[in-house]
Amino acid sequence: MYTAAAIIILCYLLVVSFVFFNQRNLLYHPFENNYTKDQPDFSYEEVFISTPNGNSLKGWFHKKDLVKKKTLVFFHGNAGDLRNRIYKLNLIKDFDINFLIVAYRGFSGNKGKPTEKGLYEDARIILDWLVKHNVKEDKIIIYGESLGTGVSVEVAQNKKFAGIILESPFTSMVDAGKFYYSYLPVSFLLKDRYETIKKLKNIKIPILVMHGKKDKIVPFHMGQKVFEKANKPKFSYFPEEDDHMMDYNENLLKALNNFFQSI
Repeated sequence: MYTAAAIIILCYLLVVSFVFFNQRNLLYHPFENNYTKDQPDFSYEEVFISTPNGNSLKGWFHKKDLVKKKTLVFFHGNAGDLRNRIYKLNLIKDFDINFLIVAYRGFSGNKGKPTEKGLYEDARIILDWLVKHNVKEDKIIIYGESLGTGVSVEVAQNKKFAGIILESPFTSMVDAGKFYYSYLPVSFLLKDRYETIKKLKNIKIPILVMHGKKDKIVPFHMGQKVFEKANKPKFSYFPEEDDHMMDYNENLLKALNNFFQSI
């Protein structure tokens, strides 16, 4: 009896140890590729933004008019490279805005390994670079996709950006971890916590929350809670049938357009 219990405890501790030491490999998937061979239907300048440690961050900059028009900064999710977002950018380019999408450290061939602290640093470097290129803070729209919503909320706190868009947001990585690993002491194990729900009180700009009700990766109730906790003015788009990779259809584009027109 004691032997069986000891084996069970040992196995549990091995699982806990494996998750603890491999958690960032479980969270970040820079080499996962669901690229659908879409080709860019927009003009862009390939940019390389220097970081203090001597590395650079690769990005695409679609410019119409940096002075008169707003600029959307796209912070992507935890998997794949820039090409995985082409299908979205091909439609975003039809709006009367500029946009900049830049890959984090460890993604799209960039050197380094992704961490919560590192991604926050990258995002601030990207925004500082944009301001140095004559884009005013109040002309910037922040767009976060999945994991990028945690990055977006972090850098938008107490800022005067034009607005922020959160696509498939989570309340915190601890909550997400508990959803997937309810049998593990996630609160004690997790290094990268992305505590979005605690930071929303510091977001004082217009916000649009988009989340598919059939999301199998980030449960819809998290996006709903983010919307409920967000300050006004706030807008939502919650389609009945969408999964995590939201369908960029006429209804979603209309929600984006309405938001752009309101800010």
